[in-house]
Amino acid sequence: MKGLKYITMAGVFLLAGSIVSAQTVTVSPEGEVSTIAEGLKLTQPYDTLVIKQGTYLEYNLKVDKPITILGEGRPVIDGEKKGFILVITGDDVTVKGLEVRNTSTSFMEDYAGILVEKTKNTVIEDNRLIDNFFGIYLAETDKAVVRNNYLTASGERETSSGNGIHLWYSKDTKIEDNYVRGHRDGLYFEFVDGAYITNNLSEENIRYGIHFMYSDNCSYRENTFRDNGGGVAVMYTSNVEIIGNRFEDNWGSSAYGMLLKEINRSRIENNHFENNSVALYIEATSRNEVKGNTFRQNGWAVKLMANSTDNVFSENNFIANSFEVSTNSRRNFNEFTGNYWSQYEGYDLDRDGVGDVPHHPVRLFTILVEKQPQSLLLLRSLLIDILDAAEKVMPALTPETLIDTKPQMDQLQ
Repeated sequence: MKGLKYITMAGVFLLAGSIVSAQTVTVSPEGEVSTIAEGLKLTQPYDTLVIKQGTYLEYNLKVDKPITILGEGRPVIDGEKKGFILVITGDDVTVKGLEVRNTSTSFMEDYAGILVEKTKNTVIEDNRLIDNFFGIYLAETDKAVVRNNYLTASGERETSSGNGIHLWYSKDTKIEDNYVRGHRDGLYFEFVDGAYITNNLSEENIRYGIHFMYSDNCSYRENTFRDNGGGVAVMYTSNVEIIGNRFEDNWGSSAYGMLLKEINRSRIENNHFENNSVALYIEATSRNEVKGNTFRQNGWAVKLMANSTDNVFSENNFIANSFEVSTNSRRNFNEFTGNYWSQYEGYDLDRDGVGDVPHHPVRLFTILVEKQPQSLLLLRSLLIDILDAAEKVMPALTPETLIDTKPQMDQLQ
């Protein structure tokens, strides 16, 4: 054991010595080292590669050792649509301050501005990625950080566009303070575990602002997803925290603020849904807590399918939505309690802040619209008001047990 201790200490000193002796290699268009490829060859582990301002027409740049790459004056690496641009396969790599443009586009290959593959402790920070097929692509990575990057593309069709920030089989990744626009999906996660995604803005993407599947134990906090073609899709996942996000202006026949499909044991709390065709669509989803959210001025606030069970909706605000809740069954296996409903017409005689009669959030007209969409033209008519009032008194088509027995009289904070 004593000998092992000495060997371990020697290894530590050797590593420390290599870091202390690290050098800086400088690349500039008119310098002795004028290409990034040449600069990468000259660097040793733990060196710093400084890239001076200018435009570098290079692609398929391999980074296979622990180094720091720093751009001064936002140098541009233009791949001229010939392949990947930066390909990182070494651990402990930092890339900061670059502008990366124009990867190839392909139906067979996932060309990316920055590809990170089978690495640990990669940091991608303060970069601009413009008009790339995929922006930042992480595959089989551990403890990567993607922070404060700006990604835009000019994709027009899903088939010819890639994703902005793409994660596949990655663990313990931090995605923070990024802006993503114009890609197929702004952020995409598949087989990801333990990711922390916060304070990102994903807007005007062709399909989803964020799309994640089979990605357990992740936390999504304080992000904004706005005006994306399909909104946000969360599927086949457990133990997710979706807290404090904004889902806005996602309009269209198949657009959702957020779609939940086969999501279990998760928390959807303190989010804001506004101006979406459907704010929250829930299918085959169980044992989730939907609490403290605000649903404001959406077409449908919640579409709850009959195969969803044991979800609890509490302390939410439902304000000025055309339809508060819709479902495709007369049976209810979920709980609504203590929510504020702007369409509640009850009273509070004992003045305890809780309505004295239950609120029925599913309107008869909701069911009619599902069966005959053209009837939506009658939304504000007196006839529909009379039908809804009659259904509340003698329910015939709406689920009798889908009620809030403790509707709040005042909007919740």
